[in-house]
Amino acid sequence: MTNLINSQNGKVAVSPSQPLTSMSENTANKSQPDRSLAWNVATNLLKSFQYAMAGVNYAFKTQRNFRIHTLIGAVAIALGFSLHITPMEMAIIALTSALVMVLELLNTAIESVVDLTVKQTYHELAKIAKDCSAGAVLLAAIAALMVAGLILLPPLLVLLF
Repeated sequence: MTNLINSQNGKVAVSPSQPLTSMSENTANKSQPDRSLAWNVATNLLKSFQYAMAGVNYAFKTQRNFRIHTLIGAVAIALGFSLHITPMEMAIIALTSALVMVLELLNTAIESVVDLTVKQTYHELAKIAKDCSAGAVLLAAIAALMVAGLILLPPLLVLLF
């Protein structure tokens, strides 16, 4: 299939010689899904990790809240090590911190796709999508604070008093 990308509007024109097929039809005909319309396809595992780290780096550089969550998570883990909490408690703190960061990455991705779609216009459904994804991060951050407080506060209070 020949794909031509119009550089002015970014639309893909597919040659009429081969019709577009659904993903299920492609997987039935081939062992690999058709990725011809994908912008970049990771050719190996190292490339996959590079793309993933590019996403994390983008979020760290451009998203204030991602940096805040990263800092608070690092402080919670460092505090856990210094208070000699159990490995299970450390795992719980690490997982809840990671959950918040993962949701912040998903929030960034959703916001980017919504912005790409609606551009500079207002749409109520775009607002709902962005608000809901931000709400997911907020709920996870509150839960992470509760977990850290329940695990870290008792030994911290013993150490201080």
